[in-house]
Amino acid sequence: MPAEVKVEAKSARPAAQPASPPLTERQEARRRRILHASAQLASRGGFDAVQMREVAESSQVALGTLYRYFPSKVHLLVATMQDQLEHMHGTLRKKPPAGDTAAERVAETLMRAFRALQREPHLADAMVRALTFADRSVSPEVDQVSRQTTVIILDAMGLDDPSPAQLSAVRVIEHTWHSALITWLSGRASIAQVKIDIETVCRLIDLTEPDREALGMLSAHEGT
Repeated sequence: MPAEVKVEAKSARPAAQPASPPLTERQEARRRRILHASAQLASRGGFDAVQMREVAESSQVALGTLYRYFPSKVHLLVATMQDQLEHMHGTLRKKPPAGDTAAERVAETLMRAFRALQREPHLADAMVRALTFADRSVSPEVDQVSRQTTVIILDAMGLDDPSPAQLSAVRVIEHTWHSALITWLSGRASIAQVKIDIETVCRLIDLTEPDREALGMLSAHEGT
């Protein structure tokens, strides 16, 4: 996914943004209705079908209230993608990938996420187009998508404290996954080709793993 993930020096996980005032229960319920309406409209007709007035009507909020939550359709659809990824992450946690290696688990995870998007091609197209159109004003929402994708990949890798090299590999994997979505949605790549590309880029993870033999020799030397 676009936008690099900033990482704190003492933390391997994506850095948290400055905390915003928490939403009240009523505000959170309203936001969830808005995101649900956005996803429903996009599923039926893609990017062009998501009109702010219709979203407001479907979610039973005033148009002015909708714009206070999401200043534009692009803001809304990028937030919708973050929400969809969050749901996918919950599903993945209930049934973790079964690969023997980190590379295999990440490839399986991303293909499962891809197939979930494949089942809703209009929604996938709307969200990816929004990411493509996003300018600096949408950076917080884009960063949320990137952070969510990174967390999904790190969980599949089984890492809480990845090295800089591993985080770099994760970013390349994210970019490849995003590019694969675009080429598939535009009809320029088959599902089979997407799978090959994802599996190929995930092999970068193997290149970033510590040299186990070298670590073993170091431990033996320190023990003498």
